[in-house]
Amino acid sequence: MSTTKNIILWIISIIIMSGFAVYQRTTGPTYPFSGKIEIKGEKIKFSLPRTHEGNTDQKVFVVVKNKDINGEMNYRRHPSHDDWTTISMIRSEDSLIAYIPNQPPAGKIMYDITLIDSGGNKTKLSEKPVITRFKGVVPNWLLIIHIIFVFSAVIFSTRTAFEALFKGKNLVKLSLITLVLMFFGVVIFGPIMQYYAFGEFWTGWPLKGWLNFGDLTDNKSAVMFLGWLIAYLKIRKNPDKKIWIYIAAFITIATFLIPHSLMGSEIDYTKMKK
Repeated sequence: MSTTKNIILWIISIIIMSGFAVYQRTTGPTYPFSGKIEIKGEKIKFSLPRTHEGNTDQKVFVVVKNKDINGEMNYRRHPSHDDWTTISMIRSEDSLIAYIPNQPPAGKIMYDITLIDSGGNKTKLSEKPVITRFKGVVPNWLLIIHIIFVFSAVIFSTRTAFEALFKGKNLVKLSLITLVLMFFGVVIFGPIMQYYAFGEFWTGWPLKGWLNFGDLTDNKSAVMFLGWLIAYLKIRKNPDKKIWIYIAAFITIATFLIPHSLMGSEIDYTKMKK
């Protein structure tokens, strides 16, 4: 393989990884719910949070300059049989503010915001309640290391698939590097992050029961790693079995097309006392 082709393939691999990074950052159930409405001639933009880190109450605010417009929040634990709690939002200069009571890690609250004009007309910011999930504090150093390993693994996964496609000579070497990056990213640092965030190292299948698949993030990470483990073992034994590289790379792509935190850890409040 020529140097020029090699460089081009690395650049393409990095671009693909960057696309996945943006997609993961801007999708999923923890990405803020944003929109805009108009009340009494005022255009109001809002961004409602859907995740909260730490042991403080979660602040939710909407910038509303018109002092004649008030707001209220309805909330309850999710999933639960709780009754809805309604609180009035507090005005602070140009913002209406409300606080969601803190929950244990993996606890969720569903809420909605309603703005009320001087005539008593009510406007909800969302058609359906927004769900926010609470979690523990993940150290920045751990998050950075995890991200570096995981996205480096994606780059090498893509580049390894190109190596197989264009019949390169470094297929076994690149497969091994991909596997090692996957190991540290999702097998070592992934569970440590999970522990900091939700108090458990593993919440995937079959920890919650054979018929309960648990945390999808844990499960898809395990499948991705196992895919590359099998691919490396097969390709090391017989470099012509490139199909296993394609399968592992496809699993990696499919994994990153699943929004982050989808079907993630949660507390089932229906099985707990109020």
